[in-house]
Amino acid sequence: MKTPTEDPRALDRTDPARHIAEAAEAYRNWGRWGDDDALGTLNFISDAERAHAAGLVRRGASFSLAQPFDMNGPQQGWRRRTNPVHTMLDTGTDAAAGAQGFPHGLGGADDVIAMPLQCSTQWDGLGHIFDHGVAWNGRPAGSVVTSDGDLVTGIEHAASAITGRGVLLDVGRYLRPEASEDGPAGELPDGYAITTADLEACIAAQGATSAVGRGDLVLVRTGRYARALREGWNGYAGGPSAGLSFTTAGWLHRTEIAAIATDTWGFEVRPNEFDDAFQPLHQVVIPNLGLTIGEMWDLEALAADCATDGCYEFLLVAPPLPITGAVGSPVNPIALK
Repeated sequence: MKTPTEDPRALDRTDPARHIAEAAEAYRNWGRWGDDDALGTLNFISDAERAHAAGLVRRGASFSLAQPFDMNGPQQGWRRRTNPVHTMLDTGTDAAAGAQGFPHGLGGADDVIAMPLQCSTQWDGLGHIFDHGVAWNGRPAGSVVTSDGDLVTGIEHAASAITGRGVLLDVGRYLRPEASEDGPAGELPDGYAITTADLEACIAAQGATSAVGRGDLVLVRTGRYARALREGWNGYAGGPSAGLSFTTAGWLHRTEIAAIATDTWGFEVRPNEFDDAFQPLHQVVIPNLGLTIGEMWDLEALAADCATDGCYEFLLVAPPLPITGAVGSPVNPIALK
């Protein structure tokens, strides 16, 4: 099998299948943590690394990295994904009317929410994407995810795993320090493919606290969410965006990071780097590397703080909801510095 290219200029735009197959074989982690593994690269986070990450909290500054979960969210109905629907079951007006049936003047409010699990800030679980009908660790997709849910790698397995050293790579700010005809400062243009060279140059520019290695939870800021906050969603969900190049698969593998998240809908560059393709980097890194991916994170306040104090590492606490058999989960990630 040919060694995968890490130069985007060498990609054959007409042959995504070949490039996907080469990368999948070269970077496959099947069996690395045993036949029964349900965590993939989250196995790289050790207890010692979590203890070290806890020591990164010095000021006590806390940043929520979640977008709001409400009807004004980014979804536009693609593949039946909707924004959250929040409904009240009991209200203050019910209590004031004495309609709740409680004694001695007690009243209360209660509510319910209905939403796709990947409609806003979320993790992609290992059962979310398949490669030619094969799921993470080489299992047949049909025996992993059925109408009963993900029977093997459900997101509940990661409920205690995603806590560790977070690292922000503010690629948008690094590559676009000043406004230009292509857009405001700190925001990459749609369709910009972030390369391995871009990631490594950003790390070098940001300094030692942004060094990336085994077990890290890496956050990549493109500035796409900043534009959505300013201009409205305008295709944020599923539309054009900067994102990781397909050719970063090798970097994602050899750095041995535990997970990665971005401020974009799709993690990888859109449109994708082939003439006829849909999320080819997902196809390599989820079912083959076993990499957990986060999308639609709000990195704005954290990025501003990191730019001010020059420290790009922090404790990141981002557990998914332990929804049995789910292939993804909403999350309210908290970065502590």
